[in-house]
Amino acid sequence: MSTVRPEELGPCGAEVAFVGRSNVGKSSLINKLCNRALAKVSNTPGRTRVINVFLAGHDRWLVDLPGYGYVAGKPPEAGLWEAMIEGYLTSRPTLRMVFALVDAKVGPTKLDFQMFKWLASHDLPWRIVATKADQVKPSKTVLQKREVAQALGVQPKDLAWVSVHDGTGMRELRAETEALLTA
Repeated sequence: MSTVRPEELGPCGAEVAFVGRSNVGKSSLINKLCNRALAKVSNTPGRTRVINVFLAGHDRWLVDLPGYGYVAGKPPEAGLWEAMIEGYLTSRPTLRMVFALVDAKVGPTKLDFQMFKWLASHDLPWRIVATKADQVKPSKTVLQKREVAQALGVQPKDLAWVSVHDGTGMRELRAETEALLTA
């Protein structure tokens, strides 16, 4: 199911949402969590322009939100996306978690920090997931994970460090997601 109007989404038992900058890997992560190609993946930033809802069991949803930061379209469209994302996040009583994705190699950006601040100010449950961990050289993984965690003000153990390509952290994130959706 896809929509640009959050109010069109009906009720569900539980849902988790994925938010992050354009091309941070939201759709790829959803596909890996489900072990099948549900979400369209593109190398071009800003391709996801709607709220995409994927069924993850009876009455359980995984929600792929448009990326922020880069809009492959007209500037007014950016404001519409922002309103759509905020409208969704603030209107879903069954939202169990917002997985806020950052690029493990790049680390959090100014836009990421703005999103984290917004999530916290709205008392939404959220957790940081560092994607594309495979792009960090193995010899630098421990240091990079520590630096990303420090920039975010969390302990490295509190950071989900994942890769859809080599499977790093996927088992743990899948278990966490399943627990959230079945609680």
